[in-house]
Amino acid sequence: MNSYSIPRFTMVLAGVLMGCLAMAAPDQPPVSAEKADERAGALLAKMTTEQKLELISGHNQFFIKGFPELGIPQLYMSDATQGVHIRPQLSNQLEKSVAFPAPIALAASWNPDLAYAYAKAVGEECRAGDVAVLLGPGMNIYRVSQCGRNFEYFGEDPYLIARMVERYVRGMQDTGTMATLKHFVANNTDHRRRTSNSIVDERTLHEIYLPGFKAGIDAGALAVMTSYNQVNGEWAGQSRAVITDLLRGQLGFKGLVMSDWTSVWDAEKIIKSGQDLEMPGKANIVKDAARLLAEGKVAMADVDRMARSILRTCIALGLHDRPVKDERFLAKFADHESVALQSAREGVVLLKNNGVLPLAPKGTGKILATGTFMEKLPRGGGSADVLGYNAVLLKQAIAETYGERVTFVAEPTDEQLKAADVVLLSTGTLDKEGADRPFALAKADEARVQRAVSLNPRTVVIVNSGGGIQMTDWNEQAAAVVYGWYPGQVGNRALVEVIAGLTNPSGRLPITIERRFKDSPGYGYVPAGEDVGKGLKRGEEMAKPVYPIEYKEGVFVGYRWYEAKKIAPLYAFGAGLSYTTYAYGQPVIAKANAKRGEAVTVTCTVHNTGKVAGAEVVQLYVRPAKAPVPRPEKELKGFAKIPLAPGEVKTVTFTLNPRDFAYWDVARHDWSVAPGRYQVLVGGASDRIAGEASVTLE
Repeated sequence: MNSYSIPRFTMVLAGVLMGCLAMAAPDQPPVSAEKADERAGALLAKMTTEQKLELISGHNQFFIKGFPELGIPQLYMSDATQGVHIRPQLSNQLEKSVAFPAPIALAASWNPDLAYAYAKAVGEECRAGDVAVLLGPGMNIYRVSQCGRNFEYFGEDPYLIARMVERYVRGMQDTGTMATLKHFVANNTDHRRRTSNSIVDERTLHEIYLPGFKAGIDAGALAVMTSYNQVNGEWAGQSRAVITDLLRGQLGFKGLVMSDWTSVWDAEKIIKSGQDLEMPGKANIVKDAARLLAEGKVAMADVDRMARSILRTCIALGLHDRPVKDERFLAKFADHESVALQSAREGVVLLKNNGVLPLAPKGTGKILATGTFMEKLPRGGGSADVLGYNAVLLKQAIAETYGERVTFVAEPTDEQLKAADVVLLSTGTLDKEGADRPFALAKADEARVQRAVSLNPRTVVIVNSGGGIQMTDWNEQAAAVVYGWYPGQVGNRALVEVIAGLTNPSGRLPITIERRFKDSPGYGYVPAGEDVGKGLKRGEEMAKPVYPIEYKEGVFVGYRWYEAKKIAPLYAFGAGLSYTTYAYGQPVIAKANAKRGEAVTVTCTVHNTGKVAGAEVVQLYVRPAKAPVPRPEKELKGFAKIPLAPGEVKTVTFTLNPRDFAYWDVARHDWSVAPGRYQVLVGGASDRIAGEASVTLE
């Protein structure tokens, strides 16, 4: 992992992370698939029908039911991705757990090694808290900026998501904690999530919405959670097309499939779909399965398949052979907090800077600090919420850095705003599960920002949100815009380090931020007369009719959409500034002509032309000169985060595999690589291409 700071080098995590980031060959579960299946079969033979039905239906809301008399342990499942969600209503919970930065902030680091360390730390806390299964990583595509759960996910690009998720899965399962990929599939809004129908075509699924899941499966993920929404007319959690045909058939998943909580309704469909575990239980299967068996509408073989899958998966991870709880990991929480801090450091994105930043701690100018999150820690709500401990508020971090230079005023007057040498203004949104939120800030927050930037041209706007927000009406007037996402319990220190110049920002956007929501590919998805931001209770939601969400944009999601439609976003995918400058050499392709199916090697140089150390995120995109189907202007197919000392030059090497040139061929139901010329583009953002080369595939 890379640590780099300016104007001084910040020594962070040197011993903590380097050991856990050492890459080995992909780990196999402790128990082989063959042995696990054999043991599962032996247990199944001892179980009564009632026990099998209890096993395939969740127990006590968050457990896989155990049968101690058979040697089958009860296993606890906890949310999610950014730390261990503590449920105070249950006994034997952790007293505390580290609140990590939101996964979208982790994605903004563009550092897969950091994703490994982050997940490993969360997994160790799972072990400390007797959590056998983490209900994460969440990994749905950022299709619309209004989605309430975007903060739980890894952005808009399937390639970036895949690279982050595969390392997250490895980090999690290397601790002996089961990772759960969720939510499968095409779950890209939380507006009436139980009554939305995602209408999406085959090619779009395979090119955009499945690569992250496929990468997680290939990395060894042992569980998948289905989603609330319908997919092409059937609820995902009871759809044979989604689970048996797509997930198990085409993606090759062999592990445990569970429903999201209260997301399925028809016991017969659930049992026949390929689903294994209905959560939270005591609902459809327990109520109806015995009758369906007696009527011959489902077979005992179907129930056995479900029970065997649960047993086999848990045995494979060693959960039948050792205690889940390992209190030795309680001693590592300080290390985990260091991982959280580094994740926040690398995830902060400096979007705009007219020279006001860095704001040196030992300067003389007067600083006025104000805004929404000075004395409140911003974080996403719902099942992914992690309270954390030892929270560092933004006010505290600013005061520690600037001392008497800074004045905190909740409601500054015009005169106070004008008199400040610099204004630090906090704004943003509190996103949550169960509802989407408007792209625009709340009226009072928007007015506060517009007022500040109009009165003081040296206003630094600090944004905390789970995704993009509308900044168009004040972005040009702001002196600087710093995106801090949801920083976790200590992330405000990282945010202020970036503002002060103690850490050189290296975060890059994992999303596109549009100027207006009407520019979005998903604009118009909300039914007429309905407002986002108002979550409904389950009964209220289910009383509403199912509404269609047509993925009319197809594969043109995120930057693909804006480039194809010639719509200029406010900030492009991959964007982010540094306190130093970088120069690129022209990319060089080893062979100008290559056979389809052959790997293509690309190299380029990157030069830190500034006076401070930094890290550039080198991004590689591929564009076909001609294509048999409509294809994006370019697609991300490689990236590398490169630390560079002042004046240092490094050569970056990328290897492009056949899939990197491919599109999903609906006639063949498989990937195809068309012959012809392909351009390879390299640069620091999707709209900042520094050089290109071409290769012809024969």
